[in-house]
Amino acid sequence: MSIRKLTAELSVAPQILPAELPALAAQGFRTLICNRPDGEGADQPTHQELAAAAEALGMRLHYLPVPSGKADESTGQRFGALVSESAKPVLAYCRTGMRSTTLWALSQAGQRPTAELVQTAQEAGYDLSALAERLTAQSPAGSQRTDASHTVVIVGGGAAGIATAASLLARMPDLDIAIVDPAEVHYYQPGWTLVGAGVFRPEDTVRTMARLIPRGVHWIKAAVAAFEPERNALILEGCRVVRYEQLVVCPGLKLDWEAIPGLPETLGQNGVTSNYRYDLAPYTWKLVQNLKSGRALFSQPPMPIKCAGAPQKALYLSCDHWRRHGRQGAIKADFYNAGAVLFGVPDYVPALMKYIERYQVGLNFGHSLTAVDGPRRIATFTRSLADGSREIVQREFDFLHAVPPQRAPDFIQSSPLADSAGWIDLEPGSLRHKKYANVFGLGDAGNTPNAKTAAAARKQAPVVAHNLLAALRNQPLDGRYDGYGSCPLTVERGKIVLAEFLYGGKVQPSFPNWLLDGRKPSRAAWLLKERILPPLYWQGMLKGREWMATPELVG
Repeated sequence: MSIRKLTAELSVAPQILPAELPALAAQGFRTLICNRPDGEGADQPTHQELAAAAEALGMRLHYLPVPSGKADESTGQRFGALVSESAKPVLAYCRTGMRSTTLWALSQAGQRPTAELVQTAQEAGYDLSALAERLTAQSPAGSQRTDASHTVVIVGGGAAGIATAASLLARMPDLDIAIVDPAEVHYYQPGWTLVGAGVFRPEDTVRTMARLIPRGVHWIKAAVAAFEPERNALILEGCRVVRYEQLVVCPGLKLDWEAIPGLPETLGQNGVTSNYRYDLAPYTWKLVQNLKSGRALFSQPPMPIKCAGAPQKALYLSCDHWRRHGRQGAIKADFYNAGAVLFGVPDYVPALMKYIERYQVGLNFGHSLTAVDGPRRIATFTRSLADGSREIVQREFDFLHAVPPQRAPDFIQSSPLADSAGWIDLEPGSLRHKKYANVFGLGDAGNTPNAKTAAAARKQAPVVAHNLLAALRNQPLDGRYDGYGSCPLTVERGKIVLAEFLYGGKVQPSFPNWLLDGRKPSRAAWLLKERILPPLYWQGMLKGREWMATPELVG
């Protein structure tokens, strides 16, 4: 944990974890201020989790969330008041500490010289030099300042962003590329389902960002505050300005845990877990092993979500473990799906239904998880009825695997790049923005009607790379993404139903049926998922090796 002191009474830090709280208490901190909105990262505990753990150690946590780059004078004043009124010393944190430092500087504006504030922040490792010109990131338009400029700027260092950078360099090794992402680490999120089943270790799914960003690509370790596509510019937190010739936007999704009252504060305890978070997937496996009897509930929220099969994977693998250990009769499993069907591509439903029957799972369609009472172990669902009305359904549980609603990040939803629903507005074939010709997008935050999976990003990255270079040369954009997505549905330990499909749910297998028929559970598909896909991800996709991913070209 890296703690930086700004004043005798206030320090700042990157994201803190529950396990770090005893050390903070031992150092004498009495107040914590969380400036990071819940759900920004897949490894991020909610503020409610931290508040409960902090209270047990005699500390108090205040929640003052600020979306990346949106620190303004009003929030700065509220931050200053919190620091002034709280028991000292105070530790404020966000993703990197930048937002907390910015709020502190804004709270001191007019009381201390700007140069002194900038210097203090610099000594703590935070660059606020742009603050003198741009006191807030709320009204960035019109700035003539430029802190950096690159031919290609990629927003997001996840699977889509790094794969796109690698594919670009494979085509043009001397291309000037920058990736903008504040994260220290990168996760292989498709592996978390297997972490929750005791197959993978959590540490096998993580690498440092510095290790993965392609050599020669500039890493701007900051969060984006705003887009100025009319001026070919990004505004970063700390009010820095980065300009580009071509922009690629792929920031991933936001997990909206707070949309389900009671869920954030009970995650990781009371039998409530989720494989959608890095730190909770091991807890899933612990619960699965320890549950001897009772009721197990699995939820799936309304679409769109990333890896739409993941909620089912948790269900099947958990039930398979209980069945193998003779507990199936003692444990009643129920699947509560906000949608109307088990899986969106009908060809794969028969095989899945056989496992629903094998595991004696209760299927409940049209049910959205809308509240959780962890201490009482009661889950509340809202059920959509045929006549358009709704009813409230409550179920007791001993185990709850919860999946939150998901949406585009805040800085995307509020940007000129977003459609009316908040997603990046893209042409489905070329993946170019519908309005801005030098902006491309891919990955989970786009509005293209494909499955939001790593397999989709693997196919999208070469298309974006091909078309972006064509745009730089003023050539036609002839690369086409066909909507390919893949969902390896782990129906039992050792067998997978390998769903592969294009736009419109058209089945598109990668292998001949005699070798691997994805509509049937197979050991071959399991070996693909367990043994082949992880190295294909780390050593293929993220290295620009487009194995079975060469973009389709149209005349």
